[in-house]
Amino acid sequence: MAEEEYLSARLLTEEMKHSNGDFVPPEGLCWVSVLFCLLLACSYVGSLYVWRSDLPRDHPTVIKRRFTSVLIVSGLSPLFVWTWREFTGVRPGPSLLALMGIRFEGLIPAIILPLLLTMVLFLGPLMQLAMDCPWSFMDGIRVAFDPWFWMLCFSDMRWLRNQVVAPLTEELVFRACMLPMLVPCASPSTAIFTCPLFFGVAHFHHVIELLRFRQGTLSGIFLSAVFQFSYTAVFGAYTAFIFIRTGHLIGPVLCHSFCNYMGFPAISTALEHPHRLTVLSSYLLGVLLFLLFLFPFTDPSFYGLPTPVCTLASSPSSLCLS
Repeated sequence: MAEEEYLSARLLTEEMKHSNGDFVPPEGLCWVSVLFCLLLACSYVGSLYVWRSDLPRDHPTVIKRRFTSVLIVSGLSPLFVWTWREFTGVRPGPSLLALMGIRFEGLIPAIILPLLLTMVLFLGPLMQLAMDCPWSFMDGIRVAFDPWFWMLCFSDMRWLRNQVVAPLTEELVFRACMLPMLVPCASPSTAIFTCPLFFGVAHFHHVIELLRFRQGTLSGIFLSAVFQFSYTAVFGAYTAFIFIRTGHLIGPVLCHSFCNYMGFPAISTALEHPHRLTVLSSYLLGVLLFLLFLFPFTDPSFYGLPTPVCTLASSPSSLCLS
């Protein structure tokens, strides 16, 4: 049944393409798509360096300036997709906003299920955090509903960058805008692993600041850059998977914000924890449950079949089916 719905939507998309004037994909579509993605990535990273300053990246003044330039580039990023569409002649059935994951159908599951799935993966770190936290559960609930707590958070430039601006703008640019341009020239599976390369390379700019302020040895900075590229590439593939399966932007944004808050799991600390067996068991259980729920929690039938970006695929993909 899901495959029939998918094929019906694909047929409708093809009819709309031909009704707009005998759509023929141009030769070199992939090269054009990669070029547009590269320009978009360069524009995003370049916007961070339009401000000349001798201050470190965590200084409030630097953060505020970068907010301005990044938000401008992110706001203009849909124009890259629109220009790509006009240049290539690709005429998808869904609207531009729907292709970018901005739609109402399946919104509630898209808010809850991907974030819940990510929290399952972080079961070990969450268990470790709960054990080491001096607060009781009720104290945590009271803080979560305290308006003053959230006012302090939103007045902290670093928190605002890590939990709001970076997740929103990076997922908009590197997932919502790039995947609709990559899927037509490659399968959704290939796009999932291609898109994160732009995201990973974009984080190499941190090396410039580490070298500039001499924050570590050259070899240490290089190893840190390689690790960060690997971690961000894997994470980018995960959020790209969520975007294609759910067809929503909100899920990747919330997962990104949650992962920024949690950071990379402190496995070395877990190995030295007083309750090591419990913590390590939670790590293992979290990974197993994550693998078990990965496809059920992202079943496209929860979010409206087919997801808009899947209608751009040249052939049916198992990722787009429930």
